[in-house]
Amino acid sequence: MTDVTAALAPLGVLAPFAGHWAGSGEGHYPTIEDFAYDEQVNLTPIGKPFLTYLSRTRKTGGGPPMHTENGYLRLTGGDSVELLVSQPTGFVEIHQGDVRDGVLEMTTVTLSRSPNAKPVHEIRRRWVVEGDLLTYDLWMAHDTTPLTHHLHAELRRQE
Repeated sequence: MTDVTAALAPLGVLAPFAGHWAGSGEGHYPTIEDFAYDEQVNLTPIGKPFLTYLSRTRKTGGGPPMHTENGYLRLTGGDSVELLVSQPTGFVEIHQGDVRDGVLEMTTVTLSRSPNAKPVHEIRRRWVVEGDLLTYDLWMAHDTTPLTHHLHAELRRQE
């Protein structure tokens, strides 16, 4: 068994998500102007049934940093997973979901914020892996705006 195969073995349905991904995305929301961004996502196996998660975005074309978040994507049994995310903007998220045919649908179980963070009430995420393409969508409920589509990105697996 190769080192890569051994590292991916405990991941089960999460194995296709492992890797370094890069690409671009677009964001919109009723309370802000539309925007575009470049993103790098690392989903790194460490020999257990979870992946470390690190996302970094920049304004398109090598502009200044825009957003970052990190955490863990962990297998909790069968096709069930949890995503734990922390953000420097004062949020901590816990999502639960299931992986089916390379599609990971996650809903918020817990969303906590620091006293000075913006009033986000719910986040929903959907990740899809098809070969070397990872696409994702994110929905957010913020302040008085109900759950609304906010982000879409397409990332390619990097060597």
